[in-house]
Amino acid sequence: MKTAFITGGSRGIGAEAVRLLAKNGYKVAFTYYKSEEQAMKLSEEIGAFAVYCDVSKSDDVKNAVSRINDTLGNIDILINNAGIDEFALFCDITDEMWHRMIDTNLSSAFYASRAVLPSMISKKDGVIINVSSMWGEVGASCEVHYSVSKAGLIGMTKALAKEVGPSGVRVNCITPGVIDTDMNKNLSKDDLEQLKSDTPLGKIGKTEDVAKAILFLCSDDARFITGQILGVNGGYII
Repeated sequence: MKTAFITGGSRGIGAEAVRLLAKNGYKVAFTYYKSEEQAMKLSEEIGAFAVYCDVSKSDDVKNAVSRINDTLGNIDILINNAGIDEFALFCDITDEMWHRMIDTNLSSAFYASRAVLPSMISKKDGVIINVSSMWGEVGASCEVHYSVSKAGLIGMTKALAKEVGPSGVRVNCITPGVIDTDMNKNLSKDDLEQLKSDTPLGKIGKTEDVAKAILFLCSDDARFITGQILGVNGGYII
């Protein structure tokens, strides 16, 4: 039984991935930061191992990986899902806002990948999936720092896939479109209707749409796929 580690797994896309992977026979661990109640409920619901962790801090991530290795065994699959969003005019982005975004969305993936790769390389087997965003592909007005952080995940995916492919480790990236999560709860009804009309499939995505793509990339069905960017966006970005 393989062990999967999902950062930011207490709600939204992360929680859906935790449920789906556990349902499909994986041992699952996930991190949470602010959503302790949701994390504990999810852990009890499916038996996943919940770990408190500030993913923007290198030592926290290193300690979380160590705890997971000790509890569930070495990590076979890493899903870098933790992330935040924020709307701001470019000139209003402070140094603090910039660093918080980059550290949470991008540096966290670097910390986690660096922590799990030695064992993956040693056994010549492993999967890393980075959850980016369609805005990392094309950029979003008033979300420059968010777009930059997500674009960085795409670059990291392509470069790391080339580096660790010879060691049997696959690295891929998923770029969700507009998904029905807490991150988009601040959008008005009119905004959501506009986004629907701009999406060729004419609807907002569900968390399970992304989780199923994650499950596929984790599986042996994707054994010859690496360094790829899979858009789950209803055709919004083509």
